[in-house]
Amino acid sequence: MEELILEPLELARTIVDLIAAKMGSDILLLDLAGKTIVADYFVIASGNSDRQIKAIVEDTVVSLKREHGVANLSVEGKAESGWVLIDYGSVVVHIFSPKQRDYYQLERLWSEAHTVVRIA
Repeated sequence: MEELILEPLELARTIVDLIAAKMGSDILLLDLAGKTIVADYFVIASGNSDRQIKAIVEDTVVSLKREHGVANLSVEGKAESGWVLIDYGSVVVHIFSPKQRDYYQLERLWSEAHTVVRIA
């Protein structure tokens, strides 16, 4: 398979589309470039059940690898915990349960970041 190189913003937007296709909710794409060395972009979204969170994570990882040749660096957390993080280097994806998302409030923590996309 020929590897297709995605620029960080294109990768982040592709992830947003994959999450939306799995009916993830309150999807947010933040531009963190110049604000942190952690990543250029954060994608934050909610799943309404452990099963949905797991499906979003699995589909994102598998689809990016199969369709774009992009492998994640790591996956941290489990759907049952209410927070799964997928690390793509320049793009970090956070999939939360609504309860955990409300508790950690990453949007507030990174309030200085520019919102690129918000799908309510």
